[in-house]
Amino acid sequence: MKNRFILIALISLGVNQSHAQQQAAYTHYMYNTLVINPAYAGSRDALTFTALGRFQWVGFKGAPTTQTFTVHTPIAKKNIGLGLSFMNDKIGPTNNTAVNVDFAYRLRLSEKARLCFGINGGFNSFSADVNSLTLADPSDAAFMENRRGKMIPSLGAGIYFQMPNFYVGASVPSILENSLFATGTSNSMDISKERRHYYFVAGAVFAISPSVKFKPTVLGKLVQNAPFQIDVTGTFMLRNLIDLGIMYRTGDGVGALVGVHISKQLLFGYSFDWSTGVRTGKFNGGSHEIMLRYDLLFNNDEKIKSPRYF
Repeated sequence: MKNRFILIALISLGVNQSHAQQQAAYTHYMYNTLVINPAYAGSRDALTFTALGRFQWVGFKGAPTTQTFTVHTPIAKKNIGLGLSFMNDKIGPTNNTAVNVDFAYRLRLSEKARLCFGINGGFNSFSADVNSLTLADPSDAAFMENRRGKMIPSLGAGIYFQMPNFYVGASVPSILENSLFATGTSNSMDISKERRHYYFVAGAVFAISPSVKFKPTVLGKLVQNAPFQIDVTGTFMLRNLIDLGIMYRTGDGVGALVGVHISKQLLFGYSFDWSTGVRTGKFNGGSHEIMLRYDLLFNNDEKIKSPRYF
């Protein structure tokens, strides 16, 4: 158990500049798009609130837990989107809290198509309690001091094309590559540094019958010195009341999703995914994710004439 905790701490701190994927993974990425792409702001033509909690690798001491909350809305005749994103991510002895303001310019290409350009800005607050670790080498310079907090700026950008039954987008939610922690010695070196993550998303909806629709979605993530990762999800939408889906994440795992449309404005989602990774698959009880989304619509007729699938 001790070795597991040390392992996850080393991964989270990025010792020796190992640049693994640092940003949290979401099985409900298709409902939580604003966290990774600011151009999504205002895309639902409603004042939209989304809350998500992820509990990863249950049973693995020090495993990641993530909470996000977003709110966004269109303004200026729906040609502008504004949003606010909050994220808290804890893994081992480290904690990252991020707050960003999102802005999107929504260019209307036709009656049903928009091309959106987005930027965001805010801050990340990092902290690490290395005194909580049990070290194999207590004299390791990388852990000689306890570090309690560092505030760094955040800047991101994205593009998003949407139609009622299709979307595609690309983004870099954090452009800056800030140094997070250093050894604190006379020959100071970074032991953890942010790396840009490049995201690609796409999805569509196909009617199988009047009461059944199929929604395939994909998320691609690229970061330096880490394998290109793809999430592929297929969801069946039953009478616009129940969503049932399966997910495959390359090099990591598989999962299942269920969504319940409590009303035409309120959606509850739950997912369970099982890690098949060589380093983690044998030591955990899977990952759980819960999501709640509420749309406050500006025109009650709109929710009947044009349902939002993304």
